[in-house]
Amino acid sequence: MATVQVACSPLGGPPREPPREPPREQGAGFRRLSARLRALRPDDSSASRTEIHLLLDQLISENYSAGGGVAPEDVSTLLIQACRLVPLNQNHLVSKVSQLTHHLLNTLQVIVDERNLDFLLAYTISAIQQCSSWTHVKILQALAALVYGNGSRCQKYLPDLLGQSGLLMKLSGVAQSDPEVRRAAVHCMANLCLSVPGQPYLEEPYQNICFQAFLTILQSPKSPEMDDITFCMLLQNALKGIQSLLNGGKMKLAQTEELGALLAVLKKSMFHGLPGINIEMPTVLYPTPLPQYDGRPPVKLQLPESSASRPTMNRKKKSKTKPKKIQQEEEEEEEGSSGEREAAPVTGLGRANVHEGNTRPPSSGVQSSRLDGGGAAGKDGVSSPFSSSSWKRISSSESDYSDAEGGMQSKMRSYQAKVRQGALACFLSTIKSIEKKVLYGYWAAFVSDTPELGSPQSVSLVTLTLKDPSPKTRACALQALSAILEGSKQFLSVAEDTSDHRRAFTPFSVMIASSIRELHRCLLLALVAESSSQTLTQIIKCLANLVSNSPYNRLKLSLLTKVWNQIKPYVRHKDVNVRVSSLTLLGAIVSTHAPLPEVQLLLQQPCSSGLSNSDSATPHLSPPDWWKKAPSGPFLEEASVSSPPGSSEPCWLIRLCISTVVLPKEDSCSGSDAGCAAGSTYMPSPMRLEALQVLAHLAKGYFSVAQGYLMELGEVICKCMGEADPSIQLHGAKLLEELGTGLIQQYKPDSTLAPEQRVPVTMVVLFWTMMLSGPLPRALQNAEHPTLQASACDALSSILPEAFSSLRSDWQILCITVLLGLNDSKNRLVKAAAARALGVYVLFPCLRQDVIFVADTANAILMSLQDKSLNVRAKAAWSLGNLTDTLIVNMETPDPSFQEEFSGLLLLKMLRSAIEASKDKDKVKSNAVRALGNLLHFLQPSHIEKPQFAEIIEESIQALIATVLIEAAMKVRWNACYAMGNVFKNPALPLGTAPWTSQAYNALTSVVTSCKNFKVRIRSATALSIPGKREHYGSVDQYAQIWNALVTALQKSEDTTDFLEFKYCASLRTQICQALVHLLSLASASDLPCIKETLELNGDMIRSYFLQFLKSGAEGDDAGAPHSPQERDQMVRTALEHISTVQALAGDTAKRAIVAFLDNILTVYLASSGS
Repeated sequence: MATVQVACSPLGGPPREPPREPPREQGAGFRRLSARLRALRPDDSSASRTEIHLLLDQLISENYSAGGGVAPEDVSTLLIQACRLVPLNQNHLVSKVSQLTHHLLNTLQVIVDERNLDFLLAYTISAIQQCSSWTHVKILQALAALVYGNGSRCQKYLPDLLGQSGLLMKLSGVAQSDPEVRRAAVHCMANLCLSVPGQPYLEEPYQNICFQAFLTILQSPKSPEMDDITFCMLLQNALKGIQSLLNGGKMKLAQTEELGALLAVLKKSMFHGLPGINIEMPTVLYPTPLPQYDGRPPVKLQLPESSASRPTMNRKKKSKTKPKKIQQEEEEEEEGSSGEREAAPVTGLGRANVHEGNTRPPSSGVQSSRLDGGGAAGKDGVSSPFSSSSWKRISSSESDYSDAEGGMQSKMRSYQAKVRQGALACFLSTIKSIEKKVLYGYWAAFVSDTPELGSPQSVSLVTLTLKDPSPKTRACALQALSAILEGSKQFLSVAEDTSDHRRAFTPFSVMIASSIRELHRCLLLALVAESSSQTLTQIIKCLANLVSNSPYNRLKLSLLTKVWNQIKPYVRHKDVNVRVSSLTLLGAIVSTHAPLPEVQLLLQQPCSSGLSNSDSATPHLSPPDWWKKAPSGPFLEEASVSSPPGSSEPCWLIRLCISTVVLPKEDSCSGSDAGCAAGSTYMPSPMRLEALQVLAHLAKGYFSVAQGYLMELGEVICKCMGEADPSIQLHGAKLLEELGTGLIQQYKPDSTLAPEQRVPVTMVVLFWTMMLSGPLPRALQNAEHPTLQASACDALSSILPEAFSSLRSDWQILCITVLLGLNDSKNRLVKAAAARALGVYVLFPCLRQDVIFVADTANAILMSLQDKSLNVRAKAAWSLGNLTDTLIVNMETPDPSFQEEFSGLLLLKMLRSAIEASKDKDKVKSNAVRALGNLLHFLQPSHIEKPQFAEIIEESIQALIATVLIEAAMKVRWNACYAMGNVFKNPALPLGTAPWTSQAYNALTSVVTSCKNFKVRIRSATALSIPGKREHYGSVDQYAQIWNALVTALQKSEDTTDFLEFKYCASLRTQICQALVHLLSLASASDLPCIKETLELNGDMIRSYFLQFLKSGAEGDDAGAPHSPQERDQMVRTALEHISTVQALAGDTAKRAIVAFLDNILTVYLASSGS
């Protein structure tokens, strides 16, 4: 064959290569040389030393590669033999053995086992102690390689290395004259701090020693004898050491001075060598939002802030996936560390994906037109004079650099960039290791609230984002800023910017608002100036974090408009990650504090707004079937007749998302479209998922905009749920749930929406018919994907009750049958979702009077209430509460047939299950007591008369009493008080005569006087005012105890240490006053002396609160209190009339005193109201 190929070679073709020698077996040279070295015996002769020299030279010069056929144990054996052959008085040989140790361990990625480590460490430490100082750098390099990944095995040598007079402490100290030795010693310390999963970490005393040593190095200025590159490498090692301590050692920075000192050096290091900026920092940063640098020299700015320009780079470098350690070694070679192994890789900063070399030319068109003074984005351009294209490819050898100033400058700038990146990575670890409330004390040090005015305070993380020439450093700064912003909603919520503040001082709220504004301004500047796709992605993600946490309802308008207009072009960016993050940002805009009027206006903008015709963000499409090639189908045709009135302009964002989800991609997947499956005709999966999430956010926050696309979105959902990808199906189901919830909200009784603005029920019926005749039933029965099943259950539970009743009976039966079936699922996620959905359906007006459905649902829920999963039991308890609500609603209807037909045995089962559930966790307990109260309210005289009910009723009430008094979650106690009030509403129960009466009242009076939570107090006062007859309150003593407890509660209605409870004070007083007036309206002659005694002691206090009760309504969730003045007035008059008609006992003056008291109150009230 070969001959034929040669004969057919075209004339004039490329010259043929000569035959190559067969490749040598991997590791053969190492094994040959190793065998020769192992054959030698210790000999102090000149010939022996010469041979050892030659063998070591050959071993060092051998070409090795990781995994190159050399076993780790062979490396350890060779190194031990070399150490045995070389006495410590032979400096040159010791230096070569150290070089070989470093070279082999570093190149072959070997971590020495514990057995051999002891010998090698002892030899190396002794070599440092005994050999000449010129050998120390090589020996320390060997030591660094030995301790890498072996920190936990070096415990017995730590006193020699890190003790008070330890070798590394002396060699890394400021007094060390040789800068290379100092740097190598710090390198060893950093490697000792490296954590290994599953291995014990450095003991705390040694952690503190290392931390202080690293901190001192970072705080110390460069010594005169140290060159700039060595200084950079020294700082890098110190930063990586601190990062290892924070990440692996979980070191806690509890002391303010300690944390402040670290943050000060990190901020200084973040700007190390940054062209145009030189800042001086205090030794310690203190947690305060106020300026703290008064009197310090101003920052030296050499570049105008408005230009946002940086040195540019034009070489892209692709990274290949490598093992962590190999990748780390290559990164260190780039840092020019002479092939040394560094302490730890900088994790989490996406190094492999950041292109360190895109040019940054002026932009044109829409991107540059919106920001004054911004830089620009683009693809083509001329490199600047400070081109950093050579920064990344730095060889570990000095000889690889020309002596020209440009080459040295590039090398220098590269090392300085590595310091900044290390500082930012260390800062990120610091952010993750301290509490947010501590971090935000330093907000002003890292997030500026004003444009740069020449003070160090204004030099912040966004300065790096705008000015740093390295895309990787910019990405690191953005990631740190994102970490600060993440979870900052509560901190930023104090911002206030809606009015002009003209005061002698700047309020904290205004300062935070100014910070938010400045962050928006700078990130938008960075957005239009950035050309590196990976850094661009980080900018957009950072913007999304900012948008998600900013309180736009308290800020001036236009911030979101600027972000919205700037991000539009990026949804068509060539890089899929940029497109995905752009959709994430748009999702953040439509989900933050929704609905916002500003966003509502943005959603109503024309499709072309903010986009050039040549680069439109979405195709020009014509409704209603613009995204489908096939005709729209019967649903859209029928729906178009009854569509609700809406804007004539289609919503740009909805159309973009729909086209992203359903339209085929415009061209083949580019290399960056990682989410695009081979052979896929659609956009990359991450884009489609993000677009579906944006649609879900829109449906949740801006349903009035989404409702005009209801049927089109329905077909999108059907398309998604019909696909093979479970994640696309899942997001489709989530969108369906949000749309269903939006429709339900429109039809709620408290909805302020005009009827003509709602989606017509006929269209909702069409929508759900489309869903049920589509892939939704298949998703519900797809046992292979339980998460999808659960999500489909949630979606099915969001059907509008009015629409459900209008569905065909077969669709109704399908829904009910599927949910009852899924309640038996072995998957707990599915079972919980089905139990919850049944709890929704049992409230539907068309189903709640169906005795068979309610009974079937009750049995299904009771079964789920026995499940081992807490989540299933919690959902089942919630559904049981809903089911018992349905029993109460049915009881209040004129038709008694439901009560008569409902099984008494099933009621017993429900009571028993609810009693057991009331002893469960709080999540279950809160709804179990709600169910108990409803069930005891529902019981008919025919049930109560039966002997089997007597015991269960007693147990149920005891369970409620115990829950009222228990120190549980306040929601549980509130529900228990509410349930007790429901029990009191059942006239068939022997309230007042049963033994449990006094226990129930004692529990409620205890709560009303002493519970810390005022909402629980309000609910207990409401329960005490429910019994409608005097005999229900029991004996005179029982009545007196209730009356006195309510008076005491009125006195203590402002006694609280929790500021949040103060807003419920007025509601509590109103409810207590209502309960006291109710008791007065039922009082008997025997009760009057007790009432009179109380009025004599606390009459003034009661009078003032009664007058407040008459003058003002409830403020808060006091739904049980009468709100109109006429009702309150009538209550007091009724009480007065009742007391007036009571036949007082002979010689008793209480009646006259009480009548006079009430009369006086009414007189004062009428006089004050002018009637």
